[in-house]
Amino acid sequence: MAGVHFGFDNFKQLLDLTIGLAQRLDENRAESFTLLYCDFSKVEQSVIDASLKEILRNSDAIVNDKADYFFVLPYTDKYGAQIVKKMFSEFFAQDLHSHMVSYPIDGESAETLVLELRDGVSAQHQNDLRCLDSFNPY
Repeated sequence: MAGVHFGFDNFKQLLDLTIGLAQRLDENRAESFTLLYCDFSKVEQSVIDASLKEILRNSDAIVNDKADYFFVLPYTDKYGAQIVKKMFSEFFAQDLHSHMVSYPIDGESAETLVLELRDGVSAQHQNDLRCLDSFNPY
């Protein structure tokens, strides 16, 4: 198993696509997907690469800017995303700074989800995710 890695410059398009699929396929509009942020700044890249191959499903998407990793987890609620985060923490044998938002509960657009994620990370960890400054809302 392994997630599909997208370039950070395609993050907005990935979220728009995932939202579009959820709107078309998820009639009851439950938690269609969760966007999980993890700070991997204290982990070596080779260990990160190994963890991505072992932990993520083929349907999961990965976007990162340096050590800031964002995971789009389809048909996964916050409880399921918390399990993924725990698997990473166990793999790395350390606690990770993380935050998550779910569509549509926490927002119905890519911009809203990213703002909610950024606000949550900033409030919890004094990390303002400057990489999201380049998130283009069109």
